[in-house]
Amino acid sequence: MALAAVDTSQDFSEATSSVPVLDHDIVIIGCGFSGLGTGIKLLKKGFGDFIILEKADGVGGTWRDNTYPGLAVDVPTLSYSFGFEQNPHWSNLYAPGSELKAYAEHCAKKYGITAHLRYNCDVTETAYDEENNVWVTSTADGRTFTSRYVVSATGYLTLPKLPDIEGIDDFRGKKMHTGRWDHSHDLTGERVGFIGTGATAIQVIPEIVPKLKSLSVYQRTPIWLLPKKDMPIPNWLQAGFKHVPGLQRSARTMMQIFTDTIMINGLVFNKQLSWMIKWLEKFSIKHIRSQVNDPEIQNKLIPEYDFGCKRPSFTNKFYPVFNEEHVELVTDSIERVTEKGIVTSDGKEREIDTLIYGTGFEVFQKGSVPTFGVKGLSGLDISDYWEANRYQAFEGATVPQFPNFFMIMGPYSVCSASYFGMIETQTRHLTRCLKAAEKRNANYIEVKQSANDKNFKKIQKRAKYTIFQSGNCGGSNSYYIDRHGDSPFIRPSTSIEHWLTSCFFRMSNYNFKAK
Repeated sequence: MALAAVDTSQDFSEATSSVPVLDHDIVIIGCGFSGLGTGIKLLKKGFGDFIILEKADGVGGTWRDNTYPGLAVDVPTLSYSFGFEQNPHWSNLYAPGSELKAYAEHCAKKYGITAHLRYNCDVTETAYDEENNVWVTSTADGRTFTSRYVVSATGYLTLPKLPDIEGIDDFRGKKMHTGRWDHSHDLTGERVGFIGTGATAIQVIPEIVPKLKSLSVYQRTPIWLLPKKDMPIPNWLQAGFKHVPGLQRSARTMMQIFTDTIMINGLVFNKQLSWMIKWLEKFSIKHIRSQVNDPEIQNKLIPEYDFGCKRPSFTNKFYPVFNEEHVELVTDSIERVTEKGIVTSDGKEREIDTLIYGTGFEVFQKGSVPTFGVKGLSGLDISDYWEANRYQAFEGATVPQFPNFFMIMGPYSVCSASYFGMIETQTRHLTRCLKAAEKRNANYIEVKQSANDKNFKKIQKRAKYTIFQSGNCGGSNSYYIDRHGDSPFIRPSTSIEHWLTSCFFRMSNYNFKAK
């Protein structure tokens, strides 16, 4: 007797409909230099099934969004580039921002990243689907992207930090943050109030001063600044970089050693190098006194915290601004903003036409690292995890309970004055994990809690020797120091050690599974 045919189409569709189809194996979020570096590294290692979700309509991240007058890199440009793609044609030792943006566009085109880019994708959340072992990434316009792995490549300097001052919404003049500069607004002949004297202010203020009627600079915390030995890179040297093997690489190495020693190593090895910090402070004070005429203003510009508690920088243009008759340094605290000006604690109101915020970015505030929601196992939000456990990540890259999720700029990932060394180190960590999973026929990668705990314990032990714990950082108002009293921005390590670790860390630190 013949068997009756059984209609299985409905059962089959119901069984398969719950299994999501992967749009791509890997989703990268952000296309600044971290996202670009990740994409390039993946292609080099044979992982081509990825997309990069970018909220804007172009690459470059910080160097795309920031266009304020005087924008330039604050470390020598020779070290501010990928080691595998050095640019012999930088115009200056400290190149302007437009050249960094052009360099990002060049890298995207040369290494085939453009085809993987998805612009105008503002990611709001990425959530791990535990049942299906996939990540579902959502954007502000309602789109979703399903992938096996997610890489967070958003930077720290992304969300502008706006000052919380009484009455600021009442001001009737022009307001703008330096991170979102409005080039359509002409400052010529205006009275300007500028809040902040940090790394952005020292670049913007000297550029706008000549066109202003008056400028009042509101300083809460001064910044340590060293002389800036900027200079054009002559054509003959550019030609040498291009044609002489090893010349630019040698120059890059020397510059990296110089900037890392001043801006990183002195901070993380403060206990051992405190003499260098004191020497840098004396050198910086001499720099102030040589450029500012008024002794009272000199003293106001000298920080009362140790060199390195806030990110130091270089300038020869900022201090002389305060010798100009139409420029005033205001150190009395701001009490409120009115419809037409700013009132300070001494009761004085200074009327202005334009108010400029040089107040930096949200760094290691809850929800700012990364700038979108991340939900791991059992719906655990990564911000809540860090709120309860302090900022931590295994080698700055991965977090327990967040499988298949990697960060380029995670907590304790930066240990070089130039982010490019960190990017290349972190992408090596990522691709080694992916290769290990491929070798094991696995599709689930999660750092072990024990490995993470051991790593964090080492971080905490070393942190005792950093400027942040062994020095005087009280009153520095530094984004290096978070609300927990930790300094998760900088890894207490040398860049060489971190690079070596990314090459040789044991895969036994991870759980690999086939799901």
